[in-house]
Amino acid sequence: MTLPADDMFEIIREEPYEFVPPIESPLWCWLVRTFRLQSYMREVYRVESFDYRGVDRLKASIAEGRGIILAANHSRLADPMALGFLSGEAGTELFAMASWHLFREKWWQTFLMRRMGAFSVYREGNDRQAVNQAIDILTENKRPLVIFPEGAVSRHCDRLMEFMEGPGFIARQASKRREKVGKPPVVIHPVAIRYSYDGDVDKAVAPDLEAIEKSFSWQPQLHLKTHQRIRKIGEALLTLKEVEYLGAAVEGDPHQRALDLIATTLRRIEEKWGVKNGDKDLGYANVVARVKKIRSVVLPDLIAKKVAPEEREDRWRDLAACYYLQQIAHYPRGYITGDKDLPERVLETVERMDEDYRDRVNYHGPLGCTLSVGEAIEVSPERDRTAETDPAMALAAVRVQDMLDGLVAERRAKLFGE
Repeated sequence: MTLPADDMFEIIREEPYEFVPPIESPLWCWLVRTFRLQSYMREVYRVESFDYRGVDRLKASIAEGRGIILAANHSRLADPMALGFLSGEAGTELFAMASWHLFREKWWQTFLMRRMGAFSVYREGNDRQAVNQAIDILTENKRPLVIFPEGAVSRHCDRLMEFMEGPGFIARQASKRREKVGKPPVVIHPVAIRYSYDGDVDKAVAPDLEAIEKSFSWQPQLHLKTHQRIRKIGEALLTLKEVEYLGAAVEGDPHQRALDLIATTLRRIEEKWGVKNGDKDLGYANVVARVKKIRSVVLPDLIAKKVAPEEREDRWRDLAACYYLQQIAHYPRGYITGDKDLPERVLETVERMDEDYRDRVNYHGPLGCTLSVGEAIEVSPERDRTAETDPAMALAAVRVQDMLDGLVAERRAKLFGE
């Protein structure tokens, strides 16, 4: 699986970071949502219908004058726009944290994102400006603030990745400020976003699978079932990365091989650049945290233009490896088994492989999107120091996963009568 350099350069930028603040423009929010958002979602992301649940919970928190965080899972690039529709249902506009690289792509994209309430956050280091902006928004409770605590797009909407603790810190700091002026604490509303597909999934993904197979110089594997083709391609892609990073292919269970590849390669890069890390379990959040720490060591001299051409190439090679190790962590075990697979899971997996290997995404549709707002979680100004993880974020993650599990059960009942 070869990581296209241009794709990584769009996310990791060799230039100094500059904070991009939001612009409050209710007019632009209304114009975009009314005249463009629906057609954009349909044309680009193939999302054609929406089902909103629990909106009254959000409305109640707004009526109470709460500072509000919407903590949502993030499985597709369409998620921020889907939340734009939710805001319309709730009668409010939103602010949102967005990765800085998105503001460096197209001028019109930056123009619209800022006016829709987005502001930048630097994923490669501590961004105090973004944190302060978020705390100010919650303290003043101008609008709800959208944060995707998984930290990246997962491409699997049924399995939640671990939540980062940053949103909990932001919420507590804002609750402290609000307490001083007699305002109620900040609340976090968990939000589950799930997409469904009711078409012929085997027919939909067949051209994508054949294109990948041909890129390997394979004959199209038409004698295999869809889930078998996906598994075979996945093992081939994993083998390519093993050869690249380890020097040879490895035998055994593909999931365990992937974990071993991540662990071995990260450890090698950490030792090379003097980055210290413990021997924690390789949950996704830990992979992201370790990669972020590596980037914080490798990137500054690149940005400052302090390295020779040979070292620059070496640093980018390691940054590319880190990027791809995160991508490998996006493939959950047992997501597709060949036994009553949900069609949207098949779409997600093929789209992820296509994006990782060929640097393109062929979105399939039509998709239906369900957005479910959970009960408010009140965030105390003080953290429970006896807890290993942030209590508010841990509870938010549990509730999002519970809502996703409920939506999966509904789908299985509809499709398979379970």
